[in-house]
Amino acid sequence: MKYTNLERNWVMYDVGNSALVLLNTSVVPIYFDAINTAANSAELVTAWANAQTVASLVVALLMPILGSLADFAGNKIKFFLGFFLTGLVLCLAQAIPMGAMPFLVVYVLCTIGLNSSMTFYDAMLPDVTTDERMDSVSSSGYAWGYVGSCVPFIVCIALIMLGPSMLGLDMMFATRMSFIITGVWWLLFTIPLLRTYKQRYAKELAPGETMASTVANTFRGLVATMRRIARDKALLIFMIAFFFYIDGVHTVISMATTYGTSLGIDSTQLILALLVTQFVAFPSAIAYGRLAGRFGTLRMIIIAVAAYVAIVLFAAFFLKEAFEFWILAILVGMFQGGIQALSRSYFGKLIPKEHANEYYGFFDIFGRYASVMGTLLVSVVTSLTGDPSLGVLSIGVLLVVGFVMLAKLSRMRGIA
Repeated sequence: MKYTNLERNWVMYDVGNSALVLLNTSVVPIYFDAINTAANSAELVTAWANAQTVASLVVALLMPILGSLADFAGNKIKFFLGFFLTGLVLCLAQAIPMGAMPFLVVYVLCTIGLNSSMTFYDAMLPDVTTDERMDSVSSSGYAWGYVGSCVPFIVCIALIMLGPSMLGLDMMFATRMSFIITGVWWLLFTIPLLRTYKQRYAKELAPGETMASTVANTFRGLVATMRRIARDKALLIFMIAFFFYIDGVHTVISMATTYGTSLGIDSTQLILALLVTQFVAFPSAIAYGRLAGRFGTLRMIIIAVAAYVAIVLFAAFFLKEAFEFWILAILVGMFQGGIQALSRSYFGKLIPKEHANEYYGFFDIFGRYASVMGTLLVSVVTSLTGDPSLGVLSIGVLLVVGFVMLAKLSRMRGIA
């Protein structure tokens, strides 16, 4: 499929932000472990899960309110830019030498900026393409994000692994430089979208209404939106299902490296395995977009959720050595991009376009609160049992609930 200039620039932002997402799920937990030498394996998993929980909770609280304001003409790009710049500055700030807790605070704030910008980015999808092209464009965003993010990641890994021996660099210094490299990459692939994006669908201010009065009316508008969602049975069931199943996806992504570290798997093996995930995810996400056109978006989401149930069971019962982690990385790569991309596009088809940001704010609150629940569940179970494997296993319950709700939606819409 040939993309328009705006569709291509929208996809390019995924190439930019995915570099930071990849760094956050691979290098950052290992770096945090290195500067937090006092913690044992269970404490490490708990601290990292708590950080993810806080970041997700803040975004979940902010997005419905800010999303409602962003739906007014010209506001979406302003909110997007504000959070992007916040995340970028704090990404670069992580290169400053600091202790474990100050670093964790900066990381959480950076993650808030990143994830908030991605909410507004998701809400741009109805503006940049049509319903018929939405699955393919959304899947391409994730696909090119996976493969494109590997470019700065490989540079960073080469600097970390080879810098000490070939360039005489301290490994910790080389790791901190990875934040600079990733931040610059993120910036370069954001500029085209900032230059070309135009908000097609927007709410207009009522006669005599100002933005100040609009802020006061925002909460009433959110209540009205919740009522509209509650009346739309298909949308409501999908959002409840999404709340549960995306928890497994986000938690597996955010906790994989930390979990592997707690099992004593070598950091080099962890990083290389996650790099393989990116390469596997590229063709898999593209394939998922095409398969959705042939077999239906909802059916392909259900298949991916079932696959994630199997992935969690594998991680909990069989993941002990580096070889098993490589298997896990390949399995995640096969389904990760597809389930995220099709969830985003399927939701975009169900909602009114002029309220896209407001609805995507609720989409995000469901996704982020699910992340809060998932990481918190891992943290609590791991703390109580001292066994990270049981914490991972607990995620399976949420995935099964999501699968059951999707099956109900499928029957309701007459999909075999």
